[in-house]
Amino acid sequence: MKRLKLELSVGIFMFVGILMIGYMTVKLGNLTWIGDSHYSLKATFSNISGLVDGAAIEIAGVRVGYVKSIKLDNEFDAELELRIKKEIVLTDDVIASVKTYGIIGDKYIKLLPGGSDEVLNDGDYITETESTIDIEELVSKYIFGKV
Repeated sequence: MKRLKLELSVGIFMFVGILMIGYMTVKLGNLTWIGDSHYSLKATFSNISGLVDGAAIEIAGVRVGYVKSIKLDNEFDAELELRIKKEIVLTDDVIASVKTYGIIGDKYIKLLPGGSDEVLNDGDYITETESTIDIEELVSKYIFGKV
């Protein structure tokens, strides 16, 4: 009888542990169970140094999406796939900028909405982009007098 109780409690403990690991995998991996609550947009930047997959996308300091993938296009620019929440409606004159949290913080994408009537749909491109500022390049220009 004691052995049965011990095996039963270990089995319940293992089952709960497996459920918790499954839940954390879904939450941390940004997976969804049914359907998808995001749509894709693409944007091209000349420099995104420090930006990584999974980086936040914000409007007015509120997280509205994440960077799904980063790849190099044919013109040697960085092409990003952005996943935006479906309830956020962006127009074709939105501006996407690479920004930094604090002085040496993580990089993120800041979106500045426009006032156009043309709405961006799934798979469309954001044409107005601002790349990250390269501090090393600015310092070298200042030191060598090319400012």
